[in-house]
Amino acid sequence: MSIPEQAVRYWRSERGELMVGGLPISRIAACYGTPVFVYDRAVIDTKFAALRHALPTSFSISYSVKANPNPTILRLFLESGCGLEIASAGEFQISRSAGCPPANIVFAGPGKTEVELEYVISEGIGEIHAESELEIERISAISNKLGVRTKIAARVNPGEEGQGGAMLMGGKSAPFGVDEEDLPKILRQIANDPSLEFSGIHLFVGTQILDWQLLLSQYEKGLQIFRSAAAIAGHPLRTLDLGGGLGIPYFPGESEIDLARLRAGLRNLMSRLENEAWFAQAKFMVEPGRFLIGEAGLYVARINDIKVSRGKKYLILDGGMNHHLAASGNLGQIVKRNFPMTILNKIDLPASETVDVVGPLCTPLDTLGRSVQLPPAQVGDLIGIFQSGAYARTASPLGFLSHPSPPEVLVENKEHHLIRGRAGAKDCVRDTAQVAAGQSVY
Repeated sequence: MSIPEQAVRYWRSERGELMVGGLPISRIAACYGTPVFVYDRAVIDTKFAALRHALPTSFSISYSVKANPNPTILRLFLESGCGLEIASAGEFQISRSAGCPPANIVFAGPGKTEVELEYVISEGIGEIHAESELEIERISAISNKLGVRTKIAARVNPGEEGQGGAMLMGGKSAPFGVDEEDLPKILRQIANDPSLEFSGIHLFVGTQILDWQLLLSQYEKGLQIFRSAAAIAGHPLRTLDLGGGLGIPYFPGESEIDLARLRAGLRNLMSRLENEAWFAQAKFMVEPGRFLIGEAGLYVARINDIKVSRGKKYLILDGGMNHHLAASGNLGQIVKRNFPMTILNKIDLPASETVDVVGPLCTPLDTLGRSVQLPPAQVGDLIGIFQSGAYARTASPLGFLSHPSPPEVLVENKEHHLIRGRAGAKDCVRDTAQVAAGQSVY
């Protein structure tokens, strides 16, 4: 079986073909054409239930909209009791249209404009996580103008001992958050402002963390900063946002977070806070995105051509980095590593060929897989890239070369639902489905 090791836990096959939510992938591709993003509702539910079980009941979960902002995806998490974490006014609008009350939305991220701030404050946003002195001044001025008192938390960039993950973010110079050593000055600025209600701390550390011990050490750092902030403020605080950071395995040798050990560690950590006055009113929050949706998504593209150039075989797909920049390695990788992928209609065949998997764009950057081991390929086969639910379509240059943008499909209980249509190049919208069915597209 050629389902990659990183994906085999959540995906199954029948008669040599990948199944999604009980449906063969070829049926979905024939219905919607390719390229297409497909999400399995069962995987989404499994991931959320696993995280909810691992966290103490005092923890709430706010889904990070940036990971995948599809409104249907947002509604699934809202129905599960999540709040939402946003990083732009656009994400605020999407969140509201998905049915999230403003009070259940928190706004983090550098570079919030005055227009964005006034918009979300006027709409009654639950909390703004401030990133600089100037931003605090802007929130104050807008709140005073509107005659409201705005809840803010300080997003803190901790010292070096607080950093970690595949993408190190905290512990060094960064445009994100307030440096830990500058926090006292920031808190005094907030405390003297009647237009602001200081609610707590947002810990800014890293992302794509697979080590449960590293997560726990970062959480302990967050507790330490929270204590210091409460002491400076002179009263218990309400919010401790421990950030996201929970990762998923993409590459060989990576393993999922050990949630059982994380759960035990958190239980021990929280038991030590029971008699601490500073935590009497504290509400703990995590804001995962990738962990909840990443493994539920699959990018499906069809092999449009196969060629050999100077001894190297290329599989040329009908979609590429314009739809999935992360898989091409151009979204933060220093050394190109391949996302897990396979030929979806040849799952039962051994991987016996070494090929490069490329897209249709006029750039050598459009390489989705380099020296990939796959079963023998033919034109018309379906290539699937796993771990594609987060930072895939939404983080890609969809307008490059003006190819149509890929639709998104949710599968649950053997039924498929279009949750975002194909857009652009209207004359080509049904091309791949018609070609697969042997029909003329002209």
